[in-house]
Amino acid sequence: MRRLLNFIDGEFREPTSNKWLEKHSPLNDEVIYELPDSGEMDVIQAISSAAKAFEKWAATPAEERSQILNRIADLIDENIDALAMAECEDVGKPLSLARKLDVPRASQNFRFFASKILHKVETASDMDGQAVNYVLRQPLGVAGLIAPWNLPLYLMTWKIAPALATGNVAVCKPSEFTSQSCFLLADLMARAGLPKGVCNFVFGLGDPVGRTLVEHPGVPLISFTGGTKTGELVQKQSLGHFKKLSLELGGKNATIVLKDVDLKKVVPSILRASFLNQGEICLCGSRILVQEDLFEEFCEVFAEAASQLVVGDPREENTFMGPLVSKVHYKKVKSFVEIARKEDGKVLTGGEFPENLGDEFKNGYFLRPTVIKDLTQCSEIHQTEIFGPVVTVNSFKYLHEGVKWANTSPYGLSASVWTKDLSKAHKMARDLKVGTVWVNTWLKRDLRMPFGGQKASGLGREGGEDSIDFFTEKKTVCIEF
Repeated sequence: MRRLLNFIDGEFREPTSNKWLEKHSPLNDEVIYELPDSGEMDVIQAISSAAKAFEKWAATPAEERSQILNRIADLIDENIDALAMAECEDVGKPLSLARKLDVPRASQNFRFFASKILHKVETASDMDGQAVNYVLRQPLGVAGLIAPWNLPLYLMTWKIAPALATGNVAVCKPSEFTSQSCFLLADLMARAGLPKGVCNFVFGLGDPVGRTLVEHPGVPLISFTGGTKTGELVQKQSLGHFKKLSLELGGKNATIVLKDVDLKKVVPSILRASFLNQGEICLCGSRILVQEDLFEEFCEVFAEAASQLVVGDPREENTFMGPLVSKVHYKKVKSFVEIARKEDGKVLTGGEFPENLGDEFKNGYFLRPTVIKDLTQCSEIHQTEIFGPVVTVNSFKYLHEGVKWANTSPYGLSASVWTKDLSKAHKMARDLKVGTVWVNTWLKRDLRMPFGGQKASGLGREGGEDSIDFFTEKKTVCIEF
């Protein structure tokens, strides 16, 4: 049986407890490897290793740090096949998607911040000839980085790259469901010449690994991406230590379709926004709101298109959706379909295990893309993040009504607006209570732009200058003439 190991102080180590967790394949429920069931001591060792490496790494010239980050990016590109397969095996996502999106984005994260630290300009001011002020931007120390299971490499590197670029050191906690790509990344980082202790990986459960990392007084900042309930716990556990927190949490995102759109042009993009990565992306548009005049036609066209999406072996090139990540999550997502039926929702397509997958996948966590209509805005489905291939469709008449329904969710991560009328799009974008609004597109990310959510979707912003701000502390120096 394959075993993953923790990466602490530049070497791979077994957990101090010698306890292990089993990783089950989403394809067939078989155990494919074991990972450390790490405890508090493993986390403390990683924090100690990082703390010892901090002073030297922080003093390393930006150009040298940049060169190492670029070498990591080069090695990611060179090992795209192995990394993509790891994502496919762990998450169940199509191999083609991992090759096209997840792995390239990981190397882009490193290249972006490797470049950004070479072009920083700080603020200065002149107090009418009496004194001059300038700002020093300095790293804080050990960064606790906690990433989710849906985009494990993509989102962990989104945190590691700015943390290391700005001179911090890191202890990383990947999800216990999807640890494989970060295990491979640790080796690539060592091969790229990253000094020992600068970046450590501890695998295992949220409690004790995540809890110990969050509660430890030697970790001054935490960047967490995951579910809202866990985010609330992270915030409570960090109390008393005055840590910097960045929490990117759940979403129940609205896709707003105005009556002037060309369905042939927009439906393929809205399908992607609904079901990419099995709907297991916090930015997926799980609530589709369609203007009244177009509603019935949209439902018919969209449900038919969804029914034609290929669900199956994620290793096959033509597969659009693979299985869900785990048996527990699969059962949870299916239960919401049953809740919708009890609430008199009409399932237009999907909601069941796909036919004709073959015996080798009979124990897998597959679910057909599901489209549901006729649910009220206050239904449980509309208020809860399902995080799977389940979307609802509702109608609205006036623009303000569409915005109102979009804003009824307790979440506020993102929304998309589909229309030919940009004046209407601008107005709706202004009124939507979310962190990101896409107009006539979805998931188009500019790394220079701030990213985060409102309400139950999180706290703080990362991306571009916001990431630099989060991973550093500003100090004002005043010198009198």
